[in-house]
Amino acid sequence: MAKKALINRENSRRNTVAKFAAKRSELIAVLKSSSASEEEKVAAREKLQKLPRNASPVRLRNRCALTGRPRGVFKKFGLARNKLREIALRGEIPGVIKASW
Repeated sequence: MAKKALINRENSRRNTVAKFAAKRSELIAVLKSSSASEEEKVAAREKLQKLPRNASPVRLRNRCALTGRPRGVFKKFGLARNKLREIALRGEIPGVIKASW
């Protein structure tokens, strides 16, 4: 089980990313635009750099919904490999069965 502080930090990062997503996308569109002038691009870059660091989606980390484990998380289920295996063995995930040969 991950520390509560790490799970809360990740949740606050997700909120910050969602809060600034529209603004970031507008500024990035200006930077990638071929019709924008150099002054506009410089101003957009400065505004982008003034946004909080945690507003960048690169800083997000996938964590298990049950344990908060940061590694070995399956995106499709949102669970770490350990918990996914336990739940699948109990037959609680439809369509997922343990391979046996």
